Amino acid sequence: MALDHLAIAYNESSADVMSKQLLLNIARARFNHPIYFSGISNIAATLDFQANAGATPPFTGNNGTTLMPIFGGSVSENPTISIVPMEGEQFTQRLLTPISEDKLALLLRQNIDVDLLLRLVALEFRTHGEQAVYHNRPRNRRDYAAFRRIVLHLSSIQDRDQLYAEPLILERHWTLPVEAVSGKAFRDLEQEYSITLDPNKPIYHLTKRIVGRTVLTNYDPLLLRNEERIQLNEEAEKNAPNDLLVDVRPGYPGGEFPLHGKFRLRSFSNILYFIGRTLAAEPEWDVPKDPRTPPVAENPVSVLEITESSRPPSDADVVVNYRGRYYAVRPSCGSAWNQTAFRVLSQIFQMTVTELPKPGVPSITIAK
Repeated sequence: MALDHLAIAYNESSADVMSKQLLLNIARARFNHPIYFSGISNIAATLDFQANAGATPPFTGNNGTTLMPIFGGSVSENPTISIVPMEGEQFTQRLLTPISEDKLALLLRQNIDVDLLLRLVALEFRTHGEQAVYHNRPRNRRDYAAFRRIVLHLSSIQDRDQLYAEPLILERHWTLPVEAVSGKAFRDLEQEYSITLDPNKPIYHLTKRIVGRTVLTNYDPLLLRNEERIQLNEEAEKNAPNDLLVDVRPGYPGGEFPLHGKFRLRSFSNILYFIGRTLAAEPEWDVPKDPRTPPVAENPVSVLEITESSRPPSDADVVVNYRGRYYAVRPSCGSAWNQTAFRVLSQIFQMTVTELPKPGVPSITIAK
Protein backbone atom coordinates (compact mmCIF):
# COMPACT_ATOMS: atom_id res chain seq x y z
CA MET A 1 0.00 0.00 0.00
CA ALA A 2 2.87 2.38 0.80
CA LEU A 3 4.58 1.70 -2.53
CA ASP A 4 1.31 2.22 -4.39
CA HIS A 5 0.67 5.55 -2.69
CA LEU A 6 4.25 6.72 -3.17
CA ALA A 7 4.49 5.87 -6.88
CA ILE A 8 1.15 7.54 -7.67
CA ALA A 9 2.01 10.65 -5.65
CA TYR A 10 5.34 11.13 -7.45
CA ASN A 11 3.66 10.48 -10.80
CA GLU A 12 1.04 13.18 -10.18
CA SER A 13 3.65 15.63 -8.94
CA SER A 14 5.89 15.11 -11.99
CA ALA A 15 2.97 15.60 -14.39
CA ASP A 16 1.93 18.76 -12.53
CA VAL A 17 5.46 20.15 -12.72
CA MET A 18 5.63 19.58 -16.49
CA SER A 19 2.25 21.29 -17.03
CA LYS A 20 3.34 24.29 -14.98
CA GLN A 21 6.62 24.55 -16.88
CA LEU A 22 4.75 24.65 -20.19
CA LEU A 23 2.47 27.40 -18.86
CA LEU A 24 5.41 29.30 -17.41
CA ASN A 25 7.27 29.26 -20.74
CA ILE A 26 4.15 30.45 -22.56
CA ALA A 27 4.10 33.37 -20.11
CA ARG A 28 7.79 34.02 -20.84
CA ALA A 29 7.07 33.90 -24.58
CA ARG A 30 4.26 36.44 -24.05
CA PHE A 31 6.99 38.95 -23.05
CA ASN A 32 9.42 37.60 -25.68
CA HIS A 33 11.67 36.28 -22.91
CA PRO A 34 13.87 33.17 -23.32
CA ILE A 35 12.21 29.86 -22.55
CA TYR A 36 13.79 27.45 -20.10
CA PHE A 37 13.05 23.89 -19.00
CA SER A 38 14.28 21.56 -16.29
CA GLY A 39 13.37 17.94 -15.70
CA ILE A 40 13.30 15.32 -12.98
CA SER A 41 15.87 12.72 -13.95
CA ASN A 42 15.76 10.50 -10.87
CA ILE A 43 13.61 9.83 -7.81
CA ALA A 44 15.02 7.62 -5.06
CA ALA A 45 12.81 7.29 -2.01
CA THR A 46 13.21 5.20 1.13
CA LEU A 47 10.27 4.30 3.37
CA ASP A 48 11.19 3.23 6.89
CA PHE A 49 8.60 1.39 8.99
CA GLN A 50 9.18 0.93 12.73
CA ALA A 51 6.97 -0.71 15.33
CA ASN A 52 7.40 -1.31 19.07
CA ALA A 53 5.43 -2.95 21.82
CA GLY A 54 5.75 -3.19 25.58
CA ALA A 55 3.90 -3.26 28.87
CA THR A 56 3.61 -0.92 31.86
CA PRO A 57 2.01 -1.11 35.29
CA PRO A 58 -1.57 0.17 35.39
CA PHE A 59 -2.14 3.85 36.09
CA THR A 60 -4.33 2.88 39.12
CA GLY A 61 -1.27 2.45 41.33
CA ASN A 62 -1.47 -0.33 43.95
CA ASN A 63 -5.17 -1.02 43.29
CA GLY A 64 -4.44 -3.36 40.34
CA THR A 65 -1.80 -5.84 39.25
CA THR A 66 -2.61 -6.25 35.54
CA LEU A 67 0.03 -4.91 33.15
CA MET A 68 -1.13 -2.48 30.42
CA PRO A 69 0.19 -3.10 26.88
CA ILE A 70 1.82 -0.25 24.91
CA PHE A 71 2.01 -0.24 21.13
CA GLY A 72 3.69 2.29 18.90
CA GLY A 73 4.91 2.77 15.37
CA SER A 74 6.37 5.29 12.95
CA VAL A 75 6.78 5.75 9.21
CA SER A 76 9.40 8.00 7.66
CA GLU A 77 10.07 8.90 4.02
CA ASN A 78 13.43 10.08 2.75
CA PRO A 79 13.16 11.07 -0.94
CA THR A 80 16.10 12.14 -3.08
CA ILE A 81 15.02 13.95 -6.26
CA SER A 82 17.48 14.87 -9.00
CA ILE A 83 16.49 17.90 -11.11
CA VAL A 84 18.47 18.44 -14.31
CA PRO A 85 18.36 21.63 -16.42
CA MET A 86 17.52 20.94 -20.05
CA GLU A 87 20.18 22.86 -21.88
CA GLY A 88 23.08 22.45 -24.24
CA GLU A 89 23.43 22.26 -27.98
CA GLN A 90 21.51 19.00 -28.49
CA PHE A 91 18.41 20.08 -26.57
CA THR A 92 18.45 23.56 -28.16
CA GLN A 93 18.65 22.03 -31.62
CA ARG A 94 15.64 19.83 -30.86
CA LEU A 95 13.71 22.89 -29.65
CA LEU A 96 14.55 24.82 -32.81
CA THR A 97 14.20 21.95 -35.31
CA PRO A 98 10.83 22.01 -37.09
CA ILE A 99 8.47 19.11 -36.41
CA SER A 100 8.88 16.41 -39.03
CA GLU A 101 6.15 15.02 -41.24
CA ASP A 102 6.22 11.58 -39.58
CA LYS A 103 5.68 13.06 -36.09
CA LEU A 104 2.68 15.02 -37.34
CA ALA A 105 1.27 11.89 -39.01
CA LEU A 106 1.66 10.03 -35.70
CA LEU A 107 -0.39 12.69 -33.92
CA LEU A 108 -3.05 12.69 -36.65
CA ARG A 109 -3.52 8.95 -36.17
CA GLN A 110 -4.51 9.62 -32.53
CA ASN A 111 -7.81 11.03 -33.81
CA ILE A 112 -6.86 14.60 -32.91
CA ASP A 113 -8.84 17.29 -34.70
CA VAL A 114 -6.77 18.23 -37.76
CA ASP A 115 -7.92 21.83 -37.41
CA LEU A 116 -6.56 22.02 -33.85
CA LEU A 117 -3.32 20.27 -34.71
CA LEU A 118 -2.46 22.29 -37.82
CA ARG A 119 -3.35 25.62 -36.21
CA LEU A 120 -0.91 24.70 -33.48
CA VAL A 121 2.04 23.28 -35.46
CA ALA A 122 1.77 24.66 -39.01
CA LEU A 123 3.69 27.80 -39.91
CA GLU A 124 2.04 28.30 -43.30
CA PHE A 125 0.31 26.67 -46.25
CA ARG A 126 1.95 26.88 -49.67
CA THR A 127 -0.01 26.14 -52.82
CA HIS A 128 1.41 23.94 -55.59
CA GLY A 129 4.33 25.70 -57.24
CA GLU A 130 4.31 28.14 -54.29
CA GLN A 131 2.10 30.51 -56.26
CA ALA A 132 0.59 31.61 -52.94
CA VAL A 133 1.76 31.38 -49.31
CA TYR A 134 -0.73 31.75 -46.44
CA HIS A 135 0.98 32.44 -43.11
CA ASN A 136 -0.54 31.27 -39.84
CA ARG A 137 -0.06 34.60 -38.04
CA PRO A 138 -3.03 36.74 -36.92
CA ARG A 139 -1.28 40.00 -37.84
CA ASN A 140 -1.39 38.97 -41.54
CA ARG A 141 -5.16 39.17 -41.76
CA ARG A 142 -5.59 37.99 -45.36
CA ASP A 143 -3.14 35.10 -45.01
CA TYR A 144 -4.42 34.10 -41.58
CA ALA A 145 -8.04 34.02 -42.75
CA ALA A 146 -7.14 31.88 -45.78
CA PHE A 147 -5.09 29.49 -43.62
CA ARG A 148 -7.92 29.11 -41.11
CA ARG A 149 -10.43 28.32 -43.86
CA ILE A 150 -8.12 25.69 -45.36
CA VAL A 151 -7.59 23.79 -42.08
CA LEU A 152 -11.28 24.14 -41.22
CA HIS A 153 -12.20 22.55 -44.53
CA LEU A 154 -9.84 19.66 -43.80
CA SER A 155 -11.58 19.30 -40.44
CA SER A 156 -14.95 18.99 -42.19
CA ILE A 157 -13.52 16.14 -44.28
CA GLN A 158 -12.21 14.51 -41.11
CA ASP A 159 -15.67 14.82 -39.52
CA ARG A 160 -16.96 12.64 -42.38
CA ASP A 161 -14.18 10.07 -41.74
CA GLN A 162 -12.79 10.70 -45.21
CA LEU A 163 -9.45 12.32 -44.37
CA TYR A 164 -6.40 10.12 -44.95
CA ALA A 165 -2.91 10.71 -43.58
CA GLU A 166 -1.18 7.68 -45.05
CA PRO A 167 2.27 6.95 -46.47
CA LEU A 168 2.28 6.23 -50.18
CA ILE A 169 2.82 2.54 -50.98
CA LEU A 170 4.75 2.23 -54.23
CA GLU A 171 5.83 -0.64 -56.43
CA ARG A 172 9.18 -0.37 -58.20
CA HIS A 173 10.08 -2.68 -61.09
CA TRP A 174 13.41 -3.81 -62.55
CA THR A 175 14.60 -6.44 -65.03
CA LEU A 176 17.72 -8.63 -64.92
CA PRO A 177 19.07 -11.09 -67.47
CA VAL A 178 18.84 -14.68 -66.25
CA GLU A 179 22.54 -15.34 -66.87
CA ALA A 180 23.47 -12.38 -64.66
CA VAL A 181 21.92 -13.98 -61.55
CA SER A 182 23.75 -16.80 -59.84
CA GLY A 183 22.17 -19.15 -57.33
CA LYS A 184 23.45 -17.27 -54.28
CA ALA A 185 22.52 -13.90 -55.78
CA PHE A 186 19.03 -15.23 -56.52
CA ARG A 187 18.56 -16.24 -52.86
CA ASP A 188 19.75 -12.81 -51.71
CA LEU A 189 17.40 -11.04 -54.10
CA GLU A 190 14.43 -13.13 -52.92
CA GLN A 191 14.74 -11.62 -49.44
CA GLU A 192 13.93 -8.13 -50.69
CA TYR A 193 12.25 -8.51 -54.07
CA SER A 194 9.42 -10.43 -55.65
CA ILE A 195 10.97 -12.27 -58.61
CA THR A 196 9.16 -13.71 -61.62
CA LEU A 197 10.59 -15.24 -64.79
CA ASP A 198 9.45 -13.77 -68.08
CA PRO A 199 7.74 -16.55 -70.09
CA ASN A 200 8.94 -15.13 -73.41
CA LYS A 201 12.42 -13.79 -72.64
CA PRO A 202 15.36 -15.00 -70.52
CA ILE A 203 14.94 -12.18 -67.96
CA TYR A 204 13.74 -11.85 -64.39
CA HIS A 205 11.18 -9.23 -63.39
CA LEU A 206 11.93 -7.77 -59.93
CA THR A 207 9.25 -5.99 -57.91
CA LYS A 208 9.69 -4.24 -54.57
CA ARG A 209 7.11 -2.48 -52.38
CA ILE A 210 8.41 0.83 -51.02
CA VAL A 211 6.89 3.04 -48.33
CA GLY A 212 7.02 6.65 -49.51
CA ARG A 213 6.18 10.03 -47.97
CA THR A 214 2.96 10.74 -46.10
CA VAL A 215 0.24 12.67 -47.94
CA LEU A 216 -2.94 14.23 -46.55
CA THR A 217 -5.79 13.35 -48.92
CA ASN A 218 -9.58 13.09 -49.18
CA TYR A 219 -9.30 9.66 -50.83
CA ASP A 220 -7.55 6.38 -50.18
CA PRO A 221 -4.15 6.63 -51.92
CA LEU A 222 -4.35 2.92 -52.77
CA LEU A 223 -7.14 3.79 -55.22
CA LEU A 224 -4.59 5.55 -57.42
CA ARG A 225 -2.64 3.76 -60.09
CA ASN A 226 0.93 2.95 -59.15
CA GLU A 227 2.24 5.52 -61.65
CA GLU A 228 0.15 8.24 -59.99
CA ARG A 229 1.41 7.29 -56.54
CA ILE A 230 5.00 7.41 -57.80
CA GLN A 231 4.42 10.85 -59.30
CA LEU A 232 2.84 12.10 -56.06
CA ASN A 233 5.71 10.69 -54.02
CA GLU A 234 8.30 12.30 -56.29
CA GLU A 235 6.62 15.64 -55.64
CA ALA A 236 6.65 15.00 -51.89
CA GLU A 237 10.32 13.95 -51.98
CA LYS A 238 11.23 17.42 -53.25
CA ASN A 239 9.86 18.90 -50.02
CA ALA A 240 11.72 19.41 -46.76
CA PRO A 241 11.22 16.88 -43.91
CA ASN A 242 8.93 19.41 -42.14
CA ASP A 243 6.61 19.76 -45.15
CA LEU A 244 3.36 17.79 -45.38
CA LEU A 245 1.89 17.38 -48.87
CA VAL A 246 -1.89 17.92 -49.22
CA ASP A 247 -3.96 16.67 -52.15
CA VAL A 248 -7.74 17.23 -51.93
CA ARG A 249 -9.29 16.26 -55.26
CA PRO A 250 -12.69 16.88 -56.83
CA GLY A 251 -14.95 13.85 -56.99
CA TYR A 252 -14.33 12.84 -53.37
CA PRO A 253 -15.75 14.16 -50.05
CA GLY A 254 -14.56 17.74 -49.64
CA GLY A 255 -13.63 18.00 -53.31
CA GLU A 256 -15.85 21.07 -53.71
CA PHE A 257 -12.91 23.00 -52.21
CA PRO A 258 -9.88 21.38 -53.98
CA LEU A 259 -6.46 21.87 -52.42
CA HIS A 260 -2.99 20.97 -53.60
CA GLY A 261 0.02 22.23 -51.72
CA LYS A 262 1.94 21.68 -48.53
CA PHE A 263 1.94 22.68 -44.88
CA ARG A 264 5.26 23.86 -43.51
CA LEU A 265 5.59 22.89 -39.84
CA ARG A 266 6.94 24.88 -36.90
CA SER A 267 9.49 23.99 -34.25
CA PHE A 268 8.38 23.53 -30.64
CA SER A 269 10.04 26.83 -29.71
CA ASN A 270 8.09 28.57 -32.47
CA ILE A 271 4.84 27.02 -31.18
CA LEU A 272 5.41 28.44 -27.69
CA TYR A 273 6.20 31.92 -29.01
CA PHE A 274 3.15 31.77 -31.30
CA ILE A 275 0.89 31.02 -28.31
CA GLY A 276 2.66 33.66 -26.22
CA ARG A 277 2.12 36.34 -28.89
CA THR A 278 -1.60 35.57 -29.04
CA LEU A 279 -1.97 36.65 -25.39
CA ALA A 280 -1.42 40.33 -26.17
CA ALA A 281 0.70 41.27 -29.20
CA GLU A 282 -1.16 39.24 -31.86
CA PRO A 283 -4.50 37.97 -30.54
CA GLU A 284 -6.37 35.53 -32.74
CA TRP A 285 -9.73 36.52 -34.15
CA ASP A 286 -12.83 34.74 -35.41
CA VAL A 287 -12.68 33.44 -38.99
CA PRO A 288 -15.88 31.99 -40.50
CA LYS A 289 -15.71 28.92 -42.69
CA ASP A 290 -15.46 29.04 -46.46
CA PRO A 291 -18.88 29.00 -48.20
CA ARG A 292 -17.91 25.68 -49.85
CA THR A 293 -17.23 24.05 -46.48
CA PRO A 294 -20.12 22.21 -44.81
CA PRO A 295 -20.91 22.88 -41.12
CA VAL A 296 -18.14 21.88 -38.71
CA ALA A 297 -18.35 20.85 -35.08
CA GLU A 298 -15.93 23.42 -33.61
CA ASN A 299 -14.24 26.60 -34.77
CA PRO A 300 -12.98 28.43 -31.65
CA VAL A 301 -11.27 31.79 -31.90
CA SER A 302 -8.06 30.64 -30.17
CA VAL A 303 -6.21 27.41 -30.77
CA LEU A 304 -5.20 27.44 -27.08
CA GLU A 305 -6.78 30.06 -24.85
CA ILE A 306 -4.60 31.05 -21.89
CA THR A 307 -6.03 33.38 -19.25
CA GLU A 308 -3.95 36.21 -17.80
CA SER A 309 -5.19 37.82 -14.59
CA SER A 310 -4.05 39.65 -11.47
CA ARG A 311 -5.59 36.95 -9.23
CA PRO A 312 -5.39 33.17 -9.49
CA PRO A 313 -8.50 31.82 -11.27
CA SER A 314 -10.63 29.55 -9.12
CA ASP A 315 -11.75 27.20 -11.90
CA ALA A 316 -8.32 26.31 -13.37
CA ASP A 317 -6.52 23.02 -12.74
CA VAL A 318 -2.99 24.38 -13.24
CA VAL A 319 -1.95 27.97 -12.49
CA VAL A 320 1.48 29.66 -12.62
CA ASN A 321 2.62 33.09 -11.53
CA TYR A 322 4.99 35.16 -13.65
CA ARG A 323 5.85 38.79 -12.93
CA GLY A 324 2.84 39.22 -10.67
CA ARG A 325 0.34 37.85 -13.22
CA TYR A 326 -1.40 34.47 -13.12
CA TYR A 327 -1.65 32.23 -16.18
CA ALA A 328 -3.90 29.21 -16.70
CA VAL A 329 -5.59 27.19 -19.44
CA ARG A 330 -9.14 28.49 -19.72
CA PRO A 331 -11.69 25.70 -19.17
CA SER A 332 -13.75 25.16 -22.32
CA CYS A 333 -17.51 25.47 -21.87
CA GLY A 334 -19.19 22.33 -23.18
CA SER A 335 -16.03 21.29 -25.02
CA ALA A 336 -12.61 19.84 -24.31
CA TRP A 337 -10.87 21.90 -27.03
CA ASN A 338 -8.50 23.84 -24.75
CA GLN A 339 -7.61 20.83 -22.62
CA THR A 340 -6.96 18.77 -25.76
CA ALA A 341 -4.77 21.51 -27.24
CA PHE A 342 -2.71 21.67 -24.04
CA ARG A 343 -2.41 17.87 -23.99
CA VAL A 344 -1.16 17.89 -27.60
CA LEU A 345 1.34 20.62 -26.69
CA SER A 346 2.60 18.37 -23.89
CA GLN A 347 2.93 15.42 -26.28
CA ILE A 348 4.91 17.50 -28.76
CA PHE A 349 7.21 18.57 -25.93
CA GLN A 350 7.76 14.93 -24.98
CA MET A 351 8.74 14.25 -28.60
CA THR A 352 11.25 17.10 -28.36
CA VAL A 353 13.15 16.22 -25.19
CA THR A 354 15.81 13.54 -25.00
CA GLU A 355 16.30 11.07 -22.19
CA LEU A 356 17.66 12.88 -19.16
CA PRO A 357 20.92 11.75 -17.55
CA LYS A 358 20.31 9.56 -14.49
CA PRO A 359 22.81 9.67 -11.62
CA GLY A 360 22.97 6.08 -10.43
CA VAL A 361 20.04 3.72 -10.72
CA PRO A 362 16.62 5.28 -10.01
CA SER A 363 14.77 3.33 -7.40
CA ILE A 364 12.14 3.29 -4.70
CA THR A 365 13.18 1.18 -1.72
CA ILE A 366 11.19 0.20 1.34
CA ALA A 367 13.02 -0.63 4.56
CA LYS A 368 11.30 -2.59 7.32
